[in-house]
Amino acid sequence: MTKRKNNLRSQDPFLAREQEKYSDPLPSREWVIELLEQKGVPVSTEDLANVLSIREDEYEFFRRRLGAMVRDGQIYINRRGLVCVAEKLALVKCRVEAHSDGFGFAVPLEKKAGDTDLVLYDRQMKGLMHGDIVTVRPAGIDRRGRREGQVLDVIERANSTVVARLSKEGGVAVAVPEDKRLSQSIVLDINSIGQAQDGQVINVQLTRFPEKNLPAAGKVIEVLGDYADSGMEIEIAVRKHHLPHQFSKECLKAAAKIPANVRPKNRKDRVDLRELPLVTIDGETARDFDDAVFAEKVGRNFRLVVAIADVSHYVQNGDGIDGDARERSTSVYFPRRVIPMLPESLSNGICSLNPDVERLCMVCDMIITNMGNVKAYQFYPAVMRSHARLTYTQVSNWIESGEEHALKPQIDVLHQLFKKLQSKREQRGAMEFDTVETQMIFNDNGKIDRIEPIKRNDAHRLIEECMLAANVCAADFLLQNKHPSLYRNHKGPTPEKLEVLRQQLALLGLQLGGGDAPTPKDYAELAAQFENRDDKEVLQVMLLRSMQQAMYEAKNEGHFGLAYSAYTHFTSPIRRYPDLTVHRAIKAVLLGEVYQEESWQGLGSHTSFNERRADEASKDVENWLKTYYMKDKVGEVFEGRIAGLTNFGIFVTLSELHIDGLVHISDLGEDYFNYRPEIMAIEGERSGVRFKMGDAVVVRVASANLDTGKVDLSLISGGSPGDGNRQSRSTPRSRSGARGKIHEAVVRNGRSDGAAKKNRRSRKSTGKDTAETPTAVAATKKPNSRPPKSAKAQRRAKGNGAAGAVATTTAKAKKRNERKKSSKSSKKA
Repeated sequence: MTKRKNNLRSQDPFLAREQEKYSDPLPSREWVIELLEQKGVPVSTEDLANVLSIREDEYEFFRRRLGAMVRDGQIYINRRGLVCVAEKLALVKCRVEAHSDGFGFAVPLEKKAGDTDLVLYDRQMKGLMHGDIVTVRPAGIDRRGRREGQVLDVIERANSTVVARLSKEGGVAVAVPEDKRLSQSIVLDINSIGQAQDGQVINVQLTRFPEKNLPAAGKVIEVLGDYADSGMEIEIAVRKHHLPHQFSKECLKAAAKIPANVRPKNRKDRVDLRELPLVTIDGETARDFDDAVFAEKVGRNFRLVVAIADVSHYVQNGDGIDGDARERSTSVYFPRRVIPMLPESLSNGICSLNPDVERLCMVCDMIITNMGNVKAYQFYPAVMRSHARLTYTQVSNWIESGEEHALKPQIDVLHQLFKKLQSKREQRGAMEFDTVETQMIFNDNGKIDRIEPIKRNDAHRLIEECMLAANVCAADFLLQNKHPSLYRNHKGPTPEKLEVLRQQLALLGLQLGGGDAPTPKDYAELAAQFENRDDKEVLQVMLLRSMQQAMYEAKNEGHFGLAYSAYTHFTSPIRRYPDLTVHRAIKAVLLGEVYQEESWQGLGSHTSFNERRADEASKDVENWLKTYYMKDKVGEVFEGRIAGLTNFGIFVTLSELHIDGLVHISDLGEDYFNYRPEIMAIEGERSGVRFKMGDAVVVRVASANLDTGKVDLSLISGGSPGDGNRQSRSTPRSRSGARGKIHEAVVRNGRSDGAAKKNRRSRKSTGKDTAETPTAVAATKKPNSRPPKSAKAQRRAKGNGAAGAVATTTAKAKKRNERKKSSKSSKKA
């Protein structure tokens, strides 16, 4: 690498920017890519370094920069060591999302218009693990119309450790991952096992990642204990989903320097709101308070003040606390435990808007008209003092009872404003689904005592509308000032999902308006139609599933569900990192500056992924706890509704407990049942009995498997008659059409297993169902059907049992044998 007369390095258009960062800067990434594009062909690292006049002492740093560009998907270094521009090869940087069945998808980290996920088949997945960051080249379309992907390189491994179950057999030890998406077992170093017992939960450090012909290898670094130990479900979830749960030394050191109280110098250049009666309204168990509200009448209008904890004052971009907060992206909430995004001294201390103490905040101060429109707003930093810590239950009771209390004037105005905002929401066509959420009530021994639904009241909705108004103003403020930021985008249904939804609705006698481009209002009008239906919850889930998942993205694309043209998250910086970046962006605008992230879109992908990761971990723990709770309910009977249909059975949500369980398709009755997606039902081949979404059923708890976190149910009654045109149906249902009464006589409700097997043997021997067999498929002969032609047929129809049928068959065989012998004797004679 020597100096060239025509030094291309000095022509770098981004040289000034690089000089601000480094005293002796390397060529910028943009300039490297531009030179590669000008060259038109891949070049070696050495040749590229020579072209850019890279000195000997800089060469290693230059290689590192190229490595970083590979990790970011900007370039690709092929097997010959040549540097290629990623876009020239149509390469896409993706995250692997594996499926328990062995295949997976490559999900682009930065999706462009028209980009979809790329399917990866088993052969591609052998050297990959869930969460890996890879470089993928599109490789055509498969027979199902999906884009196929070819993995060229693994940029970053997601799993350095894996939580698993120890399995010992024949002197060989393997770790079976708890995450079923990691479908391959890990070979363990036998010397690392120590005293760990077969079946115990362990944490494994990978010493070799899987390759196409070799499994992953690892060593035990932690023995967590037995699977059923108290609190084990959280320890597993934390490690299974790789949730950062210990703060770094740098983070704790930085947090320790932050004072516990607001200092006088911190009030400088802030609006003093200490005398304004701001209050917080949260759940009974909340410990971190992000937001406080105040409302008053201003003529015919309302003034709404939403004060949000000023986390950005204490957490500076790039400091020790920020690094950990960015890595976590969100707080994770488990029953009885929280893994916070920020150290507790901040989340529950100096940043939390606790009552009767001074706190720094960022304020959205709005004027809202009597029609519910935001007429004007402004953002500013302030210092405040919460005048009360209120709960949803408390405020709801005040509103309903109308009782006198010190804060009544303000609460009454807040409630009046809420009604205006709610009315505007309805006009806008925003969806509002009151889906049932549950909370687990634990006893003193840490065992679930009961599961209760969380009932949303006007206090919940009041705070929600206030937060929505502030979030919309934040999005508008950043757009108006053209400052980069993260937006909370929620897109409507894809054509494929919309088609499925319309088919489902048609079978239920419902219709979604709007043609090929339904609006949120179309969805809201449909939801109003089934407000009083028994299957309301199931229908709400169907509508939600038809829409795409909400994401954090750098470009505003609106929020379909809330019917907003622009929306962002401003109101929860204690527990969500995107909100913290929005605060920084707003502050930068107020100061006439620019707050810049290295990649806003990259940050959006990162925080969206971590949000889903936190949700999955919470659901894992909740499912395990519910399964554990159901172990004591085995044998008990519950009412429920069908919440899902698959080719292997029906999912039932138990009405009292809001817990899901599976009735296997083989347990739906004595018939062959098939899933028929064209009618959104599971149907019996002979009986025509159908099971549809939302149908009421009665089930018994058959088992609760802690290993899989699944509850198995057996059917007692349910289902409905078919269309009456089944050609293969030999016997009808009872006159009442109530399948339950027929099915209640089956094995699981009084009849012995032996009797059931006996009848099955009888049907095998005779080749027909007995006429009196009380099953879902053969109940009684039609009243107008012809009587049997022979006495033997009559005996068969009355169901003389297996012995009679066998005896009849044996007698026939005996006569045939006698005739054969007689015939042979005649021939011999």
